[in-house]
Amino acid sequence: MSTVLVAEDDLAIRDLLTFLLDSSGHQVIACADGGTALATARREHPDLAILDVSMPGINGIEVCRALRETADTELMPVLILTSHGQWLDVSTGFDAGADDYLVKPFEPSVLLERIETLLEQAGAEPTD
Repeated sequence: MSTVLVAEDDLAIRDLLTFLLDSSGHQVIACADGGTALATARREHPDLAILDVSMPGINGIEVCRALRETADTELMPVLILTSHGQWLDVSTGFDAGADDYLVKPFEPSVLLERIETLLEQAGAEPTD
């Protein structure tokens, strides 16, 4: 079972992501802000992080950059999941070190496929 960190300030989306991931066999650690997400990632070392960009305090781009700057988390796969879909937003996400970028609204099956791909690439245990 893989552990996935979800950092999303919108409760409805956070609950949806938690449900989808839990139903797919993942353990979920959910946070409502970037500061908590960063501290949790450094403490818990999840297999993957899903970060919203617009969060209170530290935004998802800053969290991604901080994860890439620390030896314990630099290789953790990061998927940015956000409503910011302009080409400059996407470019900024990848420049910060994100492994994938998905724009809301999203298709749950697409999100789960991308998560599985990132986990496989990182060598994490499959959820099947």
